[in-house]
Amino acid sequence: MKVLVQRVSSASVAVEGKIVGKINNGLLLLVGIATDDREEDLSWVAEKCVNLRIFEDQNDKMNLSLLDVSGELLVISQFTLLADTQRGRRPSYIKAAAPEKGEAFYIKFLEILKTNYPVKVETGIFGAMMDVQLLNRGPVTIMIESKNNG
Repeated sequence: MKVLVQRVSSASVAVEGKIVGKINNGLLLLVGIATDDREEDLSWVAEKCVNLRIFEDQNDKMNLSLLDVSGELLVISQFTLLADTQRGRRPSYIKAAAPEKGEAFYIKFLEILKTNYPVKVETGIFGAMMDVQLLNRGPVTIMIESKNNG
């Protein structure tokens, strides 16, 4: 599982010109599910995302988490994070989970975030063509990979 975390002042996602998710101060999470991901990866990544200390404190040091600043989450599925570009010019997506597994794990990831953490969670629509707009604050962009959790 790969999650690209972007600290944002605001972010939104639209499908067919209609905004389906929108947040203010918080994190945009672009989520890619791999073929070999396990359910325990979901909880580990969720905990990591909401507790990353990437928001400034009163001394302008990145010491505060999303929870500390009462931030919001916009969570978007993005299988292209699993692209393999080592050979040729066309990325291979063989490491990305099949849509059925990807959607099931995406939904479980959202449930973990909504159930276990006191944050507003907005989403895109799994499998849809989405237009994502964001104002990346910093910029701060961090990749979290569940394969690094052990």
